[in-house]
Amino acid sequence: MPISTDELLFHEVALTLFPGIGPQLTRQLMSYGGSAKNVLMLPPGKLRKIPGVGPTTVATLTGAERTAALKKAEDALRKAEKDGVQLLFYTSRQYPSRLKTIPDAPVLLYYQGTADLNQPKTIGIVGTRKATDYGREQTEKLVQGLVPHRPLVISGLAYGIDIAAHRAALQEGLETVGVMATGLDVLYPAAHRKTAEKMLTQGGLLTEFAFGTQPDRYNFPARNRIIAGLSDGTVVVEAARKGGALITAEIALSYNKDVLAVPGNLGSEASEGCNDLIKANKAALYGEPADLEQLLNWDAALHQTGKFKPTPTYDPADFTAEEYQLLEVLLVSKEEQMDNLSWKAQLPVNQVATLLLGLEFRGVVKALPGKKFVLV
Repeated sequence: MPISTDELLFHEVALTLFPGIGPQLTRQLMSYGGSAKNVLMLPPGKLRKIPGVGPTTVATLTGAERTAALKKAEDALRKAEKDGVQLLFYTSRQYPSRLKTIPDAPVLLYYQGTADLNQPKTIGIVGTRKATDYGREQTEKLVQGLVPHRPLVISGLAYGIDIAAHRAALQEGLETVGVMATGLDVLYPAAHRKTAEKMLTQGGLLTEFAFGTQPDRYNFPARNRIIAGLSDGTVVVEAARKGGALITAEIALSYNKDVLAVPGNLGSEASEGCNDLIKANKAALYGEPADLEQLLNWDAALHQTGKFKPTPTYDPADFTAEEYQLLEVLLVSKEEQMDNLSWKAQLPVNQVATLLLGLEFRGVVKALPGKKFVLV
């Protein structure tokens, strides 16, 4: 029997621990089964009827791997409870709303810390592991310029620009989250342990990888997509022509997120990647805080009357789970067509239409031409 009283979470964690079943297939299974527990109880005949599910997946879900996954889930829940780790399944209200709109987002996150992952403003700061004095100085100035906005600073806890960004955020009293390419219990690099421990009380550590996962090189590009997805915008401070920072920038662009780059001296290998991003119009030039504020619209939170218009906040207790899923999508997208709302919230279109009508009567959302909806 699972040691957690939350049977729903137990089966959700277990579903993520089957070999060969990634985020997209998990969502497909969930859309047909309705819940992780239902998926794990489906007989082979019904599993085979699900699009995208072949004999190998059926054998995995019903064979010896099932017992192993359930045992691993039990161990994970026990360790999470012991270490104060939150396990956030993608259908959870606590799951970061920005990631819910990303098609390849992780289905389960392991999170340890105090920061709200749904803060109104977030910024990703990335760069080369071989940072120069210029890069570290620009990182510190960048973070100092962010202080008036109190954003959540997100990076990858790596050597160079990443750790400089985390430490600058801590120094300036900003919360900062490190996205890891390992399990939460495998800190990499170990040299950053003291900084990571401080981040647990002024930010946090986040990963999609199960406890015990080692720093496999294939994990780092996957980690980068979480940084890009969680961030309103990504700033590349220093980067050579190849490296993880440029991968993060490309991923951010594919998510229709804004990217900025700090220019460097011509001939400086550490700045070649940044200069190339700017030259190719893939990144806006970052020279001062105003550049970032204008691009991310952080300087335009003014109503037509000239009064400050705060980001709307909603109490989940005032809405059904499905209504709140729609609100989370609209908080990120600002405005969205009904079909896109259906896809991003993982709800049937006919149900979304009914929910939106109810929210419109309550004055929470407003319909626009073209079947678009916005928060009031």
